[in-house]
Amino acid sequence: MTKTNTPAWLNKAVFYQIYPQSFYDSNDDGIGDLPGITEKLDYIQSLGVNAIWINPCFVSPFDDAGYDVADYYQVAPRYGTNDDLKRLFAEAKKRGIRVLLDLVPGHTSVEHPWFQASQLHEKNEYTDHYVWNNSIWEMPQKDLQVVRGYAQRDAGYITNFFWFQPALNFGFAQTDPSYPWMQPVDAPGPQKVREEIKSIMQFWLEMGASGFRVDMAASLVKRDPDKAETARFWRWIREWLDEKYPEAVIVSEWGRPTQAIPAGFHIDFLLGFNNPCWMSLFRRRGVGNGQDPYGWSFFDESGHGSIRAFLDEYLTYLDATADQGYIAIITGNHDETPRLANGRSTQMMKLIYLFLLTMPGTPFIYYGDEIGMQFRPLPSKEGGYIRTGSRTPMQWSDADNAGFSNAPADLLYLPVDEAADRPTVAGQESDPASLLNYVRQMIKMHGSLDALDADGQFEVAYAEDGKLPFVYTRAKNGQKLLVAINPANREVSVILPSDLTETAPAPVEVLGEASLAPVENGWALTLGGVSGVLYQMG
Repeated sequence: MTKTNTPAWLNKAVFYQIYPQSFYDSNDDGIGDLPGITEKLDYIQSLGVNAIWINPCFVSPFDDAGYDVADYYQVAPRYGTNDDLKRLFAEAKKRGIRVLLDLVPGHTSVEHPWFQASQLHEKNEYTDHYVWNNSIWEMPQKDLQVVRGYAQRDAGYITNFFWFQPALNFGFAQTDPSYPWMQPVDAPGPQKVREEIKSIMQFWLEMGASGFRVDMAASLVKRDPDKAETARFWRWIREWLDEKYPEAVIVSEWGRPTQAIPAGFHIDFLLGFNNPCWMSLFRRRGVGNGQDPYGWSFFDESGHGSIRAFLDEYLTYLDATADQGYIAIITGNHDETPRLANGRSTQMMKLIYLFLLTMPGTPFIYYGDEIGMQFRPLPSKEGGYIRTGSRTPMQWSDADNAGFSNAPADLLYLPVDEAADRPTVAGQESDPASLLNYVRQMIKMHGSLDALDADGQFEVAYAEDGKLPFVYTRAKNGQKLLVAINPANREVSVILPSDLTETAPAPVEVLGEASLAPVENGWALTLGGVSGVLYQMG
């Protein structure tokens, strides 16, 4: 079903996330940069992806890896210049690749000039750009993080995450006359901030960006329990985009599609953060006595997981957003630990990509996951803490520093994985059986089959709690596909109904072992251990 006012290019979209400081260093200072991404665009194009998302690349003290912005209008010098970013947009466009930037609208760094002015005793045009209480002696509210004693003005400021990330003032959905500093959303301060965000977006869209991934998109309006006022802001942004930049997209870090997509986002992520839906696919490792299927990942060779732990929530999201936007299933991101490949075989990784690239919506691949990069425990870097081990340099080759940089190893942003068996792009390029080449194959297939479009119809054919395989169909424009997934290391079988198809389906992709044969009461489907299949149905 066609989505309302949604750019057509999203139907075939596969996104690739790039953590810029870890992707490729072009000037030998040990930190990845924008010219480095531009140099690697041919590789990105070879994957078959048609969109990339770059983590924050703006001026920042980097206490939170760039999610503490000090200037929304300037590229951080360690990454290059605004001209470098403009050139990246242009070169990507030549290759049919769109570039999304990371927008951090909810807070800034304490070093941002807005905050430096806002914290002054004297009232000025930025006084109400942030959320301040009335006095440093005022007791903090239970639901609001407050920093006291870090300002000239006699007030504490509300933060969204770390202490150095003061919350921009989008107002309060629920005000309290006892606390006049809790301004309503239509007060002058919140209205100025809203216009600031629109101006930032316009600046980069005019330069060539194709949209934004929005950090903590649900965090803007305070005391907004149902997110109605936050949604009202994003719908205002969406209406403006539809009118002025109809090909631009906004992707939310919200994790609740039933709120985010009606709020105007084209795409919402399924995320971790203990969300059982996405976590149940990839990040559970067994709990208690190991008998609870909801405590195991579905993609685990033990076969202990249950697809219902994913589907029961996912189908609710899918049904509620069917005509409005897309849900993004991700391999991982800069916040998720461990990486997807940790503890998994190449065969299991291929099976995950067979699943990821045949599901509805828009898949996102985190850099390095296409070759099976591993999480490595590391000391915290720039506020990464445990997440730091998922942000290590891209492994391009067996050259020094894994081909990431020619700088001395002690100058690298993060150390490279020194394991003897570390995967590299160069090591997998010439191997037709490599994970990298399988990912390329599946992305190509995703783009060539209409039924695999983001809006292709999705129906569950077999998904029983604690049982295997998982079987579903995709359909569009008269084309119908059957997909079956078995992550367990044992053979599984199921009898599918006879009315599923009138003629014997033709295999399009077989990973491992699979067979489908007519029987008296339907179709007998058998999958070998850690196997999957994609059939074209008659």
